[in-house]
Amino acid sequence: MQVSPIAFDRFNQMQDEACQDRILAAKAVLGERLVILGHHYQRDDVYQHADYTGDSLKLSYLAASSNAEYIVFCGVHFMAEVADILSRPEQISILPDLSAGCSMADMASLSKVTRAWRELSEVLDPDEMITPVTYINSAADLKSFCGEHGGIVCTSTNARKILEWSFSRREKILFFPDQHLGRNTGYKMGIPLDEMVVWDFDQPLGGLTPEQIKKAKMILWKGFCSVHQMFQPQHILKFRNQHPEGLVISHPENNFEVCQLSDYVGSTEYIIQTIAAAAPNTHWLVGTELNLVNRLAVQFKDEGKVIQFMSPTVCMCSTMARIDPQHLAWVLENLVEGKVVNQIKVPQKEAEMARLALQRMLDVS
Repeated sequence: MQVSPIAFDRFNQMQDEACQDRILAAKAVLGERLVILGHHYQRDDVYQHADYTGDSLKLSYLAASSNAEYIVFCGVHFMAEVADILSRPEQISILPDLSAGCSMADMASLSKVTRAWRELSEVLDPDEMITPVTYINSAADLKSFCGEHGGIVCTSTNARKILEWSFSRREKILFFPDQHLGRNTGYKMGIPLDEMVVWDFDQPLGGLTPEQIKKAKMILWKGFCSVHQMFQPQHILKFRNQHPEGLVISHPENNFEVCQLSDYVGSTEYIIQTIAAAAPNTHWLVGTELNLVNRLAVQFKDEGKVIQFMSPTVCMCSTMARIDPQHLAWVLENLVEGKVVNQIKVPQKEAEMARLALQRMLDVS
């Protein structure tokens, strides 16, 4: 008779310290059968248990190349999907809390993007003229959509290369779900702002006229990161008044004005590498997620580097923070008992098309 998994209720009220001990004990039992992945934005009491840390795509490849049977992704839902898509068939991808989603990814659903594609066909032939490009921060079914329609996936690191590839194939790009990464990257490539229009998925024809669509080089989905939208130009201006010698570095998910006022703009890995390579005693204002910024401040304190969070308001990735020591301990103790909970499994056909879009990205990058 099959035994039911251990219920989460036993862990819900458990103190963090007790959870930490149980996590370590379960890791010791599972050994190489387990790999825990920790995204840069993860809370520290979970991040400390990760075998690998980094951005979502890097972590998925590391897990796929490991000997682990179980991949426990301490990130958000789309990250665990990517891990499942890229891992070997015998590997199992797990998300400790299924409510750990991404508000940006949720802004572009397959039904909305399919409707947009259909509405665009009223103005032009999208399969002949438009390359769909989805940011890695999106659901697996949107990656699959791009695979089916000659499109591709991008990250914040390789976005420019991906856009160049896309323009070499077709005249226009539909970029989703984050308008800011699309706009900031396109502008650096010399695309005028008036040739990058925003598709409002709540409006017929995206709130655009046929003339605007025909003129546009990039059609940007009306999506954004709830963390990065908190950073504003006035935060940078105040910092420059107080610290004229200071340096500003921002993630390209920030709005256009913030990126234009920054000294450096790049991915999470780029931010880490740039600050690490900087001269001692430099002062940085950083426009990205709070857990990462706090971690950098501690890491480089001995070098005299002052690393300051851009917003006066605390803003962290609240959905990722739903993965806590209680959920991690619960998942691991179930694995010790031979029970898998919260497995993330992308349907085979969807995974094949998503893998195609990801492979195109790898070939270009």
